[in-house]
Amino acid sequence: MKIGILGTGNIGKTLVQRLSAAGHDVKVANSRGPDSIGADVLSSGGRAVTVEDAVVDVDVVILSIPFNKLPGVAPLLAVVPENTVVIDTSNYYPLRDERIEAVEGGQAESLWVAEQLGRPIAKAWNAIGSASFADKSKSAGDPNRIAIPIAADREEDRRVTLALVEDTGLDAFDAGGLAESWRQQPGAPAYCTDLVRAEMGEALTAAEKERLPKRRDLAVAVITERMGDGTTNPDADYLPRLNRAIYM
Repeated sequence: MKIGILGTGNIGKTLVQRLSAAGHDVKVANSRGPDSIGADVLSSGGRAVTVEDAVVDVDVVILSIPFNKLPGVAPLLAVVPENTVVIDTSNYYPLRDERIEAVEGGQAESLWVAEQLGRPIAKAWNAIGSASFADKSKSAGDPNRIAIPIAADREEDRRVTLALVEDTGLDAFDAGGLAESWRQQPGAPAYCTDLVRAEMGEALTAAEKERLPKRRDLAVAVITERMGDGTTNPDADYLPRLNRAIYM
């Protein structure tokens, strides 16, 4: 498939590498321009382009940028055909993204994003830590392969997203529509806990919406205290252990 990725952070970088290695034609862009994208990001065949070029003549657009920056890409996506699959990987963290009243009031993050962009989206790769995503990929059929939930309302969005998640070394779990995607938000048992497929359904069912913000903020406080400056990502072992202790 032809894929355009916006964002070269920890999740975006791994997406470029994995999807290129799987044989997809991948273009990638960030806000700093193509010259700022390192050779390691492009090591599997991805191509650095401008943000405008990244969304032209593609089957899929993947948004891997901070949650509060998503409204700013709405004009860019306005020229993208309606049948193009748009996948969002972001999560809302009020300490980083500033307070968003609709989400604070209980609106599912994915529904807020779809409203801001003015188009349907799918949600994927938000519920895995960047270190686990980079370090723990496994072949299909491995019983220890990490599973992540995906949510979408349109059937084609769902089909494509499930397939692409599998191509990145993870088991894709169909978590239903966007209205229920709060079950994969920060604070939920399915969020960054490195579960396998057999565990994912129960974790999604066990989520308690009203408890998510408090649990999310508790995990942030623990990580900030441990890491000091708050900018260092926890490693692939520490984060799942912490989240399992708090969220499950």
